[in-house]
Amino acid sequence: MEILLGLLIIAVGSIGQASSYVPIKKVKNWSWECFWLIQGIFAWLVFPFLGTLLAIPEGSSLIDVWSSGGAFKSIIFGALWGVGGLTFGLSMRYLGVALGQSIALGTCAAFGTLLPALFSKTDLFHGEGLILLTGVCITLAGISVIGYAGSLRSKNMSEEEKRAAIKDFALTKGLLVALLAGVMSACFALGLDAGKEIKMFTASKGVDELFAGLPVIFLVTLGGFVINAGYCLFQNVRNKSFKDYSSKANLTNNVLFCALAGICWYSQFFGLEVGKSFLHSSPVLLAFSWCILMSLNVLFSNVWGILLKEWKGVSVKTIAVLVIGLMILIFSIIYPQMMK
Repeated sequence: MEILLGLLIIAVGSIGQASSYVPIKKVKNWSWECFWLIQGIFAWLVFPFLGTLLAIPEGSSLIDVWSSGGAFKSIIFGALWGVGGLTFGLSMRYLGVALGQSIALGTCAAFGTLLPALFSKTDLFHGEGLILLTGVCITLAGISVIGYAGSLRSKNMSEEEKRAAIKDFALTKGLLVALLAGVMSACFALGLDAGKEIKMFTASKGVDELFAGLPVIFLVTLGGFVINAGYCLFQNVRNKSFKDYSSKANLTNNVLFCALAGICWYSQFFGLEVGKSFLHSSPVLLAFSWCILMSLNVLFSNVWGILLKEWKGVSVKTIAVLVIGLMILIFSIIYPQMMK
C-alpha cells in the first residue's frame, strides 16, 4: 500500500509538471526570454525556497543545513542542468508540448537513472541492477515509439497545420535541441544524489522524511536559475525586450500565469522527494523513481498534447503508434515491481 501511495504522489507531481507549459500559453505580448525568466523565478527560486523552509531542523539554520556536505556539487550539477532546462524550453517551442517533452524527458530518464547507478558502482548486468537497466530500456523503447509517432505526424500535416498547432515548428532543429536538453537535464538527478549528506543531516535532526530532501532541490534549481537568468538577460539586451517587463497592460496577467507555471513545474520534484519516502521497501523502485517521474511526465504531456489539438488531423496509424508508445511507458513503470 505504501508503494502505491508513493507512486501516486509522484504521479500527482508529474501531472503538475506536464501542465506547467499550458499557463505559459496565456502569457500575452512578452518575448520568450521574458516569460522564461519570470516563470523561472517562481519555479527555481521562490517555490523551492518555500519547500526548503519545511526541512529546517529545530534549533538549526539554513546555513547549518547546507553546510552539512555536498552543497557546492549540487549547485554545479544544477548549473549543468540549467543548460538542459534552457534548451528544454526551446524544444517545446520547436516541437510542441507532446513531442518536445517526449524526446527530452526520455533522454533525461535514461541518463538520470543510469548515471547515479554507475557512479555508485551498481552492477547493471546482474540482479537488481539488471532490472533497473531493463526498465530504462523499456522506457526508451516507449519514447522511441512516441518519437516515431511524432515523425508520422510531421508527414501527415501540411505546413499551415503545423504552424497552427505549433507556431515555430521545426522538426530537425527541435529534435537536436530536445536531445541536448535531455542529456543535460539528467544532471538534476546527479545534483540530488550529490546532496544526499544534506538529506541525511536533516533526517537525523528529526525532520520528517517526507521533506528531508527539499533543501537539496533548491540548491540544484539555484544553479540552474543562474544559467537561465544569464541567458534571458542577454537576450533582453540583444532583442531590446526589457520594455516587456514594464508593460502595465498585461503585467498582472503574465506574472500570475508565470507563477502558476512555476508552481506546477516545481510540483514534480516536490512530489518525487515526498513519494520516494514511501518506496524504501523496494530498493529497485527507489532507484528507478527518476525514470518513473520522467515516464509519467511524457505520458501526461502527451495527454495535454491531445487536448491542445497538437495531434489534430493526423492519420489513424499515427494515433495508434502514439497509443502503443504510451502503453509501453505505462508498462515500464510497473515492470520493476513485477520483477521484485
